[in-house]
Amino acid sequence: MKLKSLQDLQAIQKKLAEQQKLAAERAAAREQAARKAEAEKNLFMRAAGKVEPLRKPARVVLAPDQPPPIPVQQQLDDQRVLQEAISDEFDASTLLDVDEALSFRRPGVGTDVTRKLRKGDWSIQREIDLHGLRREDAREALAGFIREAHRQGIRCVRVVHGKGLGSPGKTPVLKGKVQSWLIQKNEVLAFVQARGDEGGAGALVVLLRPQRPGS
Repeated sequence: MKLKSLQDLQAIQKKLAEQQKLAAERAAAREQAARKAEAEKNLFMRAAGKVEPLRKPARVVLAPDQPPPIPVQQQLDDQRVLQEAISDEFDASTLLDVDEALSFRRPGVGTDVTRKLRKGDWSIQREIDLHGLRREDAREALAGFIREAHRQGIRCVRVVHGKGLGSPGKTPVLKGKVQSWLIQKNEVLAFVQARGDEGGAGALVVLLRPQRPGS
C-alpha cells in the first residue's frame, strides 16, 4: 500500500516538472520573439533614417460651379403664350364688328382689305385642318399654328374647320368657335369665308399682321 502511494507521488512530481519545463520553454520563446521584433524595428529605423512628415501639396481653390443660366427667353415666351390664350367664352359681337358675309376686319383695317382677301390678292401660304378635332385640341392647334406662321413672316393662311355636317343637329359648332378664337389672336388682321374652290363655308382665309422688324 505504501509502495503504491510512493509511485503516485513520483508521478505527480514528474508531471509538475514537465509542466514547469514547458512553461519555462514558452517564456524563453516569448522573450526571444520580443528581442527579435525589437531588433527588426531598430534595423528598419537605422535603414530608413530620420523620418519627416510629408509636406502638404499646394491646393488650387476652384471657384464654385456657376448656377445654370435662367431660360429668360423661354419664360418670356411662356408668359406671352399665357397672355395670348384664347377663350371659348369670348363674345366677338360685343367688341368687334363681324359682318353678315362671315368676314372680320380689325378696327382701323379698311374694307378694301377684306375685299382683296376674298378675291385672292394674297396667296395662301399655309393651311391647318381642324376638321374632326375636339374643341380643346382644335383651340390649341389653331393658337400654335397662328403664332408660328406669324413668327415665320407668313401673311395669309387658310383654316379649315368643316361645315359641321357631322355634328349633332348638323350645327357647325367648331366654325363659330374658330371665328371667335381668331378674333382673339392679335396676329390676325382680318379673315373671310373661303371661296368655293378654297373650301367655301368650311374654311376661312386669314390675313396676318406683317412681322415687325427685329421681332
